[in-house]
Amino acid sequence: MASVFSSIISGDLPGRFVYRDDTVAAFLTIEPVAYGHTLVVPVEEVDKWTDLDPSLWAHLNEIAQHVGAAIVEEFDVPRAGYLIAGFEVPHAHIHVFPASDMSGYDLSNALGMNDTDPEKMDEAAEKIRSGLRSRGVDVSSS
Repeated sequence: MASVFSSIISGDLPGRFVYRDDTVAAFLTIEPVAYGHTLVVPVEEVDKWTDLDPSLWAHLNEIAQHVGAAIVEEFDVPRAGYLIAGFEVPHAHIHVFPASDMSGYDLSNALGMNDTDPEKMDEAAEKIRSGLRSRGVDVSSS
């Protein structure tokens, strides 16, 4: 059975993509610790990040770094948080989020999907895409 992330990547479920290529996708999580909270995932369904091919792992991190830089710039925060958790969905993924303190690292602080403002989610996705474009990252397929 496909993971929820595979269903988002294939278009079977909706997603607010900020980046996509043949091997990596980045989209906003529906339960963010802050608006702009992005999941960077391999297109290939691999459960554990430790099982990823090293070149794919490197590319995943390259995109996470670009997303993090865009978040810092566009959300005017001192840091971009980076977290690997992975028990909730059996598909490797990196959480990248605006961080002003350590609270974002506690995913139990996340907004529920019914507590987010769709307009703010759309604005956050566009901010990240804009920040990526300003860094020269092609987001045309996002």
